[in-house]
Amino acid sequence: MKLRRLPADEPAVRRYVEELWLPFHHDLEANVDRHALAEDIDLVAEETAFRLDQLDEAGYRAWIAVDGSSTDDSGADTDLATTDGDFVGFVTTEIDEASSVFDRPDRLVVGDIYVREPYRGTGLSHRLIERAVERAREAGCAELALDVDVDNERAIGFYEKLGFETHRHRMTVSVDDV
Repeated sequence: MKLRRLPADEPAVRRYVEELWLPFHHDLEANVDRHALAEDIDLVAEETAFRLDQLDEAGYRAWIAVDGSSTDDSGADTDLATTDGDFVGFVTTEIDEASSVFDRPDRLVVGDIYVREPYRGTGLSHRLIERAVERAREAGCAELALDVDVDNERAIGFYEKLGFETHRHRMTVSVDDV
């Protein structure tokens, strides 16, 4: 298993969206209240364009866990779009720099983390978080932060075991209801 940084390359990003991002969000849609994907649009095309824009941002990174061959005969990494390895998980991160008016460190925000069902319980989630920690250190960030759906009990348990603590609650209301 190898963790590979997702490049801002349309075929690689499209493969990531098809093989990881979409299954991740379908899983959330089935298990988490208030998580629904839009209908009547080309989800792959829309998300691919969105991710390509994000990958052009200096503070944004995504890593893909590839199981199987991800190197060629010389040992060099193969193109993520064409590798015959399986995409089995990912983590996305973004730097949240603190304004000088706040007494808090810069944070690395874990945007999404996902591991395909057959790879759950193998330690891959820990490896993905470790990669985020490594990125935080490289960027001079002293904290990791993330949002987790309140009804995603498995994820909450995982994060709590890692030492994450709840510091805020995000609340929403329809504008029409206020």
